[in-house]
Amino acid sequence: MSWIEALILGIIQGLTEFLPVSSSGHLEIGSVLLDAQSSDNLLFAVTVHLATALATIAVFKNDILILLKDIFKFEWNESTRFASKIMVSMIPVFVVAVFFKDQIEALFIGNLVLVGSMLLITGALLLFAHFKKDGTQSVGFVGAIIIGIAQAFAVLPGISRSGSTIATALLLGVERSKAARFSFLMVLIPILGASLLEILDYAENSSAHSISSLSLIIGFLASFISGFIACKWMIKIVRRGKLTYFAIYCFIVGLIAIIAA
Repeated sequence: MSWIEALILGIIQGLTEFLPVSSSGHLEIGSVLLDAQSSDNLLFAVTVHLATALATIAVFKNDILILLKDIFKFEWNESTRFASKIMVSMIPVFVVAVFFKDQIEALFIGNLVLVGSMLLITGALLLFAHFKKDGTQSVGFVGAIIIGIAQAFAVLPGISRSGSTIATALLLGVERSKAARFSFLMVLIPILGASLLEILDYAENSSAHSISSLSLIIGFLASFISGFIACKWMIKIVRRGKLTYFAIYCFIVGLIAIIAA
């Protein structure tokens, strides 16, 4: 993968991680179009996901600082309840990551039929969420598990993580801004953990990887900057209930991917 390909794919990742159109699906499509497929696609995907996780931290830094401050009071307060729900939501994706890692890696091979089909599912989820009456609830513990299951399914290329988790939260009756906040914060620990493990593996076995450090760095920076912008934009979009446009986009891109396969 050249540095210009890494730049383009990094921008794609940053924009599509927060917009409900599947970053992994677009990375797969972009890799096919740029002929940048390799055995290191997952390493690059993890690296740019780390960048968008850090972009999330930058956007929600005040919320995170308040959470940490309250948690270290060692009291059962609103922040510790919220943090507990975040931990509960991580259980499904942890199970998938531990027991199905090899199967997940095998999906990142530029299979456009799979990506297109999953984009159609993402579009359907967003459409269902659009027609759901606006909720007023917060995320509960049962809701956290259900949203976590949605996040676990988002390991499939073409299933949008933000789209599936936000749509699931809205279908559960969660208030829109709270759904977006929970969706973006729940992914931080899983992504940071997976990224750290993958990058450590790269550092120990760099000679076994075909992707260069320069390409990883450029992809990382491009993803962070575009992700920071997209995250702020997406928060406004969810509040305004404008998810139908992304549903239509997912349907169109999904059909094109299937036809072009």
